[in-house]
Amino acid sequence: MPTKKMTDKEWFHQHLSDRSTKLIPYKSATPKKFNSSTVAWSTLLLLFVTTSISLAQTTVTIPVETEKNAMVLQTDNEGRLGVIYFGSKLANTTEYEGIPSQYNLKSDNAPTYNSCYTPAGTWNLIEPAVQITHADGNMSLDLKYVSSETKKIDANVNLTSVLLKDPLYANEVTLYYKTYYKENVVEQWSVIKNGEKKAIHMQKYASANLYLMGNDFYLTHYNGTWGNEMKPEEDHLSHGIKSIDSKLGTRANLLEPSAFMVSFDKPATEDEGKVLLGQLAWSGNFKLDFEVDNYNNLRLIAGINPYASEYQLAAGQEFTTPGFIYTFSNNGKGEASRNLHHWATKYRLLDGEGSRLTLLNNWEATYFDFDENKLVGLFKGAKKLGVDMFLLDDGWFANKYPRNADTAGLGDWQENKKKLPHGIGYLVKEATAAGVKFGIWVEPEMVSPKSELYEKHKDWVIREIDRPEKYYRHQLVLDLSNPAVQNFVYGVLDTLFTKNPTLAFIKWDCNAVIYNAHSAYLQKAGLPQSQLYVDYVKGLYKVLERLRAKYPTVPMMLCSGGGGRVDYGALQYFTEYWPSDNTDPVERIFIQWEYSYFYPAIASCNHITDWSKLPLKFRTDVAMMGKMGYDIVVDKLNEKDLQFSQQAVTNYRSISDLVWHGDLYRLVNPNKNPIASLMFSNTDKSRAIVFNYLVNTRFMPSATPLPVQLKGLDAAKKYTVKEINVYPGTSSSIQPSTVYSGNFLMTVGINPDVHLGRASVLLEVNEVK
Repeated sequence: MPTKKMTDKEWFHQHLSDRSTKLIPYKSATPKKFNSSTVAWSTLLLLFVTTSISLAQTTVTIPVETEKNAMVLQTDNEGRLGVIYFGSKLANTTEYEGIPSQYNLKSDNAPTYNSCYTPAGTWNLIEPAVQITHADGNMSLDLKYVSSETKKIDANVNLTSVLLKDPLYANEVTLYYKTYYKENVVEQWSVIKNGEKKAIHMQKYASANLYLMGNDFYLTHYNGTWGNEMKPEEDHLSHGIKSIDSKLGTRANLLEPSAFMVSFDKPATEDEGKVLLGQLAWSGNFKLDFEVDNYNNLRLIAGINPYASEYQLAAGQEFTTPGFIYTFSNNGKGEASRNLHHWATKYRLLDGEGSRLTLLNNWEATYFDFDENKLVGLFKGAKKLGVDMFLLDDGWFANKYPRNADTAGLGDWQENKKKLPHGIGYLVKEATAAGVKFGIWVEPEMVSPKSELYEKHKDWVIREIDRPEKYYRHQLVLDLSNPAVQNFVYGVLDTLFTKNPTLAFIKWDCNAVIYNAHSAYLQKAGLPQSQLYVDYVKGLYKVLERLRAKYPTVPMMLCSGGGGRVDYGALQYFTEYWPSDNTDPVERIFIQWEYSYFYPAIASCNHITDWSKLPLKFRTDVAMMGKMGYDIVVDKLNEKDLQFSQQAVTNYRSISDLVWHGDLYRLVNPNKNPIASLMFSNTDKSRAIVFNYLVNTRFMPSATPLPVQLKGLDAAKKYTVKEINVYPGTSSSIQPSTVYSGNFLMTVGINPDVHLGRASVLLEVNEVK
């Protein structure tokens, strides 16, 4: 039974003043016995119900629009809100109201199919977006439209909110749609409010519930593991539910990221087809449900994974779900990805419109085997190379259990006295004297069982007390649902910055998943263990918010044993991410290609290493497709390699603005061809850089047989094309003095002359003025 039933008199007072909401009149579940004191009210009520009949026939239509696209919400004759349209926006917005009349859905349950936020229980028989148990144990939920409004945040951004209420229980859901007009991006989330007198339990609490109309749908999603990230698969969606999810707790994107594409009617290409690109901005367990209904339309539900995550919501409290971010294009995957890039650099990625530091990292050069003298020697190599910064990686801390391997020391964040007798401050000073900045690696969310922190604070560790411990990379995860642990993690970074104010960069790693999920803190606080997965991520974000409030501009790399934690929930606090520990340049071409659909190149950290025996030029050219760095011993380079690398750093500086802030066009797909080719062009189409790589090292009887058609130029302009980053002692087959029209380069193209002896070619395109 509900916590409180409204009398007819109470209901009349409430809704008479709110008739503009067009809410369908409430009917009490219990028949009323009218006496003399209620006759007058019954007369007024009859009058109101008569009026409400006409209101019930009036629908409310809510367009959520960007420059090119629209999602349209509309109430039915019972006050339930559904998605009636998704696609290119109409020129005449008044025509949205008539869209439902063109559909012939004749199922008793059909009105729930297109629900904008499908509740569980009552008369819904399909996959819900929200499922709760009320304080009295009732498991039904119904949501009726109450009101909506659209606020203009600035000239480009609007926020539409829609309030829904259960007519029987004091529960509310507010749906939010934040639109970025020029970028054609929508961020959608929900806020669930418990108006009951006691706690409710939420079994499912999605961020978004879309309804997409079409004849066929094709889902592109990704799988992988360490060193093998972002392997694409495309499925034709059939009836039933296809679910993409993670239950890893941390490093949640390791096996299957939340980023995806849905093509309408047929698989989209780079430049053709209707396609939606989306992802959940959440750094923990997620679930995406793709359900083709019996009308062949697609229901898409995205949110936190309900697996082992029932959440207790106290009386009067609200729960805000993470953002679901998506964009739609009628012109293929290329346009959709550029939408996301423009949005991310302007609105989400930290300092997305700024610049990035080139760096030299010591990890693959030394691993754990170093001391301060060896590091100071590497500083000189960084300066000789011409990069901006030196990054000290894992292994610099812990004394009782020294961090000489990945089996000990995590959690003990004091400088190792044997390796660094003069501390981090000395290294910062020496780096500055050498003419480079200094950055450092941390993994503050983790703990080694062989550590002082573990010995002192087992209650801070996520672990089942009575079960054998299970380790991932010889470590466990600290319990960030615990405020004391949040303070500790924040303190690791704050102490480093306080002691070393000129510290220039942080590489934040996260190498373990959650095994044996149990929180001593939640148990002591009397809170359900099922909140751990959610409260962990909330705790992580609280730490990062505190850190950014005090240190708003320090660049930070988001790393998780590679790409295990790449999402826009975390990237609002970071300037860049590490796509994969696999730095083989051929593998990186494929990995970076797939990441590029969802994240701009300025965010992708690409390092030149000795992982591969391919020529240094090839490794360097691949790294230039994002934020370039090095992981080598400079003093081991031969004369020509050093000369080339120094010139490459100079070349990179000359083209980095194009790569970081230009429009990306994918020209030749390496998944289907022996070469990969992509380009970045600037806004006024006066300059571009084209990357070309041989990805198939099998015998080729001749050089690239066909020219590569460029994109993103002005057909009427004239251009020259010259090769850059040429290795010393070699010459280019590209004639830099030849003048081409933009029309020629985009229609016929230019042959980069890629072959086994010339496996990577960078071409700079410049307007002739």
